[in-house]
Amino acid sequence: SSGSPPPGEAAPSKGARSEHRVKMNRMRQRIAQRLKEAQNTCAMLTTFNEIDMSNIREMRAVHKDPFLKKHNLKLGFMSAFVKASAFALQDQPVVNAVIDDTTKEIVYRDYVDISVAVATPRGLVVPVVRNVENMNFADIERAIYELGEKARKNELAIEDMDGGTFTISNGGVFGSLFGTPIINPPQSAILGMHAIVDRPVAVGGKIEVRPMMYVALTYDHRLIDGREAVTFLRKIKAAVEDPRVLLLDL
Repeated sequence: SSGSPPPGEAAPSKGARSEHRVKMNRMRQRIAQRLKEAQNTCAMLTTFNEIDMSNIREMRAVHKDPFLKKHNLKLGFMSAFVKASAFALQDQPVVNAVIDDTTKEIVYRDYVDISVAVATPRGLVVPVVRNVENMNFADIERAIYELGEKARKNELAIEDMDGGTFTISNGGVFGSLFGTPIINPPQSAILGMHAIVDRPVAVGGKIEVRPMMYVALTYDHRLIDGREAVTFLRKIKAAVEDPRVLLLDL
């Protein structure tokens, strides 16, 4: 029959154990090098918390249409986390700092530049949203959208990814429930966001089902102590659960 192999050529068996090699692209090589660098340099430790997303979800439901109409942007959850992170970084400046290994000095930054991890077909890229401390939710959503578009079109320049004082990685978009992110060197900390899942939680002594998200903060313990890291993550929790905390500077 026409389906049989030409004479002299054996048909590959059903459980063929073949393999093939693909050259590691330069971007993947660079990412690998940087991740290993982080593990070799930092004393990485991760602390966890969980965030009740009820309020922010309701805020989004109420305001997403007017927000889209005015700013021509979708209101996502990312802006809330970016803004909450900037707020927490200003409250705990050591998390926004970095060790200069050559001089053994701690460099404190008075600005907040947040790297946002974006998955592309070629690998993970981390474009930077600069001076987040001066931005509102609409500014942040616009910056993230523009950087995301550039990433998808493969148009990100080195300048777009250079610098950054803190990173946010959202594994939740792929359904990750829980995880420990790796620091993006030369930064000192990274926030991992995860999936929003309806879970039974105790609210005022009663069990209620709430949309919950686990968050993880991996930090460089050479520079940041547990107390500062835990306080920092709790600050993010407070600002995301009730964005009025940002408005009232609590």
